[in-house]
Order: sequence, then structure tokens, then C-alpha cells
Amino acid sequence: MLRRPGPPLALAALAAVALAITGVLAKLIPVTKQGDGHALNGFVELNRPQLTPLLDVVAHSANPGPYAIAAIVLALVALARGRARVAIAIPVLFVLTGATTEALKHVLASPRYDEWLGPFAQVGAASWPSGHSTAAMTMALCAVLAAPPRLRPTIAAIGSAYAVAVAYSILTLGWHFPSDVFGGYLVASIYVLLAIATINASEARWPSRAGAEAATRPGDGIGAIIVGLVVAAVVGGALLARPHQLLGYAASHTTFTFGALAIAALAALIAGGMAIGFRSAPPVARPHQRAGV
Repeated sequence: MLRRPGPPLALAALAAVALAITGVLAKLIPVTKQGDGHALNGFVELNRPQLTPLLDVVAHSANPGPYAIAAIVLALVALARGRARVAIAIPVLFVLTGATTEALKHVLASPRYDEWLGPFAQVGAASWPSGHSTAAMTMALCAVLAAPPRLRPTIAAIGSAYAVAVAYSILTLGWHFPSDVFGGYLVASIYVLLAIATINASEARWPSRAGAEAATRPGDGIGAIIVGLVVAAVVGGALLARPHQLLGYAASHTTFTFGALAIAALAALIAGGMAIGFRSAPPVARPHQRAGV
């Protein structure tokens, strides 16, 4: 459970290691770079002129404007629920995740030429991690933090589906490689986990007047993961191909299929895990009263 500072700190460290490994695989290992390109090709091949406007709308929903509005709305929701620490953390998270992604992009910028894309449609050198994927996952996870406990599994399922829809859109438009999406998701996860650890440590030291929240049942969070996967699959099918063509295409493009499923699974696991584990304002231990007093 994420009710104490220790577990989220450990998970944040694990996510940081996973982020570093993802970067090495994306930038330095020829075999995985090739697989990254093959998976991207599978997405790009699905794009059609009539589909592009919809993909643009979904992708641009994670632009700075909507991103800033989401930060304000979610902070106000948390504040209205009496969760001042969460309300403060949300805008800070939005700034830190975005700034970190942009910094990593420029510090680690290097060309990743993919012959299939041709000379005029290459992914930019400063593309890892994906800013849109970072933004989408940040919005999804902060929505989980701001929501009441009983709604968190539902919010997690919707949020993971949204993060997947944004990822599939930017991939089909040819803006990023799949590894860029993984990097974006992990950046968001690291900071949200650090925020949870900070909130829990401060609540233990200075208990909130709002009192403890009921923990989400693990079964609800697992259900959110499953629902998120199903919804992501439906969204992916609707965005990327006609339903009766999707299975045949997936079977003939195995690298694409693996990448698409891995993105959906990671999004559902991250958001569902937050729904299972997060509980602000842990209960404060009180000394037992003496008998007869």
C-alpha cells in the first residue's frame, strides 16, 4: 500500500531505473531501436486522411493549454474535498513533469533515423520522452489523487484509456517512437509517487483536519486495471482501424501488436496501481486511555 512514505519512494526509484533502461534501449541498442521503428511503422501505416483530424484532436488535447486548465480544475477539486496538500501538489506536479520531459528531450537529443519513414517524415531528434504522453499520464494520475476514494478505480480506468488514446494518436501521426511513450509515462509516475510519499510523510507529521480517507479495496483497483485495458483496446480499435480488420492487421504486424499492448498494459498498471494504493491522510495513532479515566 502507498499509505506510508517508504513504498512510494521505493516504487519511484524502481520507475527511475525503468526510465533509464528505456532510454538506453531507445537510444543505444541497435536491436531495440530497430524494433522501435518497426512498431512505429505499424502505427503509421494505419493512418488515413479521414482519420487524421480525429487523431489531431486527441493528440492536441494534451497540449499546454488544456494541460494548464486540467491542473487548475484538479487542484480545485482536491481543495473542495479538503485535501489541501493534494491541491498544492497537483500544479507542482504538472510543472515538474513537463519541465523534466522537456529537459530530457534536449539534453538527450540524438537522431534516430528510420529508413521506412523516408527523408522528410523522420521523428525529431528531441523526442524522448514524449511530452504529450507525459502530460496525458500526469493528468490521469492527478485525477486519481484528486478524486474521492470510491471513484478512484473508475477515474483510473478512464485516465488510463485517455493516456493510451493520446499515445496511439501521436504514434499514428508519426510524431514519436513507442519508446518515447514509455518514457513519458515513467516520468509522470516518478513524480506522482514522490508526491504521494511527501504527502504521506507530512500527514504523519502534521495530521490533516480532514481526517483519514477510506482505503480503496484492492479488488476495485485490479478491476480498474482490467477495465482500463479493455477500454484502451476499444479506443485503439476505434482510432486505428476498422474493427474487422484489426485482428488480421495485428497478426501480420507482431512488433506493432506487442508495442500497442505494452503501452496499454503500462498505462492501466500505473493508473490502477495508484487507485489501489493511494490514500491521503493516514490514520493517526492515538494513545490508549487508562482504565477508569
